[in-house]
Amino acid sequence: MTAPAAAPLLEVVGLQKHFPVGGVFRRGAGKVLAVDGISFALGAAETLGLVGESGCGKSTAGKTILKLLEPSAGQIKLRGRDITDLHPAEMRPYRREMQVIFQDPYSSLDPRMSAQAIVSEPLINYGIVKGHELKERVAALLRRVGLRPEQMRHYPHEFSGGQRQRLGIARALALNPRLIIADEPVSALDVSVQAQVINLLMDLQDEYGLSYVFIAHDLAVVEHISHRVAVMYLGKIVELTDKKSLFLDPLHPYTEALLSAVPRSTPVKTDTKRERIVLAGDVPSPMNPPSGCRFHTRCPYVMSRCKTEEPAFREARPGHWVACHLRDAL
Repeated sequence: MTAPAAAPLLEVVGLQKHFPVGGVFRRGAGKVLAVDGISFALGAAETLGLVGESGCGKSTAGKTILKLLEPSAGQIKLRGRDITDLHPAEMRPYRREMQVIFQDPYSSLDPRMSAQAIVSEPLINYGIVKGHELKERVAALLRRVGLRPEQMRHYPHEFSGGQRQRLGIARALALNPRLIIADEPVSALDVSVQAQVINLLMDLQDEYGLSYVFIAHDLAVVEHISHRVAVMYLGKIVELTDKKSLFLDPLHPYTEALLSAVPRSTPVKTDTKRERIVLAGDVPSPMNPPSGCRFHTRCPYVMSRCKTEEPAFREARPGHWVACHLRDAL
């Protein structure tokens, strides 16, 4: 695990989320290892991009950090306080500091609620403001995300997709959080609108000192917004470093394969040309992951030890963490 120089806002240590599989007649049939021991730290006003293929556990990790899902094991610390086992009533003050922006602006907003009701709901729940002051606060939040105050009477179906996501951002900002989990917040939007929303998130970070865990599968978006990037594969983080090091010189074969599929206008390295890497086979089932390194069934550099010995997640270079036997000599 690598930590920013200053005391981290968020620390995740050995976090696991396993889902039991079975039913009335299949008790103990197994479990899905959705998140299986991830660790990282996030500093104030920092963005950590969390990337990987669909089904690798990114969104489950985000929900577990927020305690929308209870962790199976591990620790979650916010400002140094272990919140892993706090009961809902004990979590209430911490939930003000941890908010979420959902992937789909079409389904994450209640169609029966006006924009004013959607944005004011968290303020009312915490009794922060009421009456005319509440309306003024909602108007200010709408203006800040690029919506007009007079639109507070409108319902979600009266907004475009980009406007709906701005409404979701306004709702997330209402309680002045420190941490926002952004779960693929632009993947459902047109490319031109994606850029507007990403720039808005970056402006808000500069203005309010927000920290983001930015979950995405689009590496171009992650490169634009993130300070550091964590790459997940089959429930584990396999590489974690600053974005420049990751995009210029990835150390894990899976990261190499992901980056090889990203169109680039200039060569990634001055001395080499990155060829497209096509991985063999499909992602194994998280119910029955491979022994040893979980990537060995698809890795073009697989060695015999990869099939039996799980690589340690270690700091191969200063600030550059990787779980790969190829890098043991670094």
